Amino acid sequence: MNSSIILEVSGDYALFSRPEMKVERVSYDVITPSAARGLLEAIYWKPQIRWLIDQITVINPIQFTNIRRNEISKKASAPKAALVNAGGSDSLGIYVDQDRQQRASLLLRDVRYLIHASIHIIDRRMDKGGEKLPANAAAGKHLAMFKRRASRGQAFHQPYFGCREFPASFQLHEDESSWPTPHQSLAGEKDLGFMLHDIEFEQNKKTKAVKSTTPHFFRAQMIDGNITVPPLPFKI
Repeated sequence: MNSSIILEVSGDYALFSRPEMKVERVSYDVITPSAARGLLEAIYWKPQIRWLIDQITVINPIQFTNIRRNEISKKASAPKAALVNAGGSDSLGIYVDQDRQQRASLLLRDVRYLIHASIHIIDRRMDKGGEKLPANAAAGKHLAMFKRRASRGQAFHQPYFGCREFPASFQLHEDESSWPTPHQSLAGEKDLGFMLHDIEFEQNKKTKAVKSTTPHFFRAQMIDGNITVPPLPFKI
């Protein structure tokens, strides 16, 4: 059974931050595979599956714009939360008027992509404690649920392009004849440099807490608007 989907996503702005830019936010030229996976998980996610991004098709020309955004200079920390829970006198609150700072951001504008993705089955049971299904049957059921949700515009939370203030619209494509084609300015081959592929999380086996994170990168090559994403370099 074919366990792949084609999802069109679009929006006015997008920000896929490059990790090498320490202070000001600068976006990659196109959506990253990890951001594409996040969009799919916003529509349909189960602990029994993992979305694998196979290809990204860029439809609109790559355009950048500069804006200044209000951010906060700190975040609530786990040690402080533990101190407060233990009866400490510190506060967990963050006061925006005291910790606000403006940062310049280099964003993408008027973005539109086709996400080509497939389902990897981690657990063949549809629910915890349920009967194990053949891998093809489990993939087919998850795929059917995703398609039903996507065709109705349903999502667990609003999909977004990198930051929550940049919402994404989505549309499911089941017929190849309905696919939009890349803009003529995207013809030819372009080296996009090293791009974040995904992040590997290592869990503590006893507590299930995240013990460490390892980012993985790949050399992105765009040919006529299409970027082929290599397989994940780590075990799921």
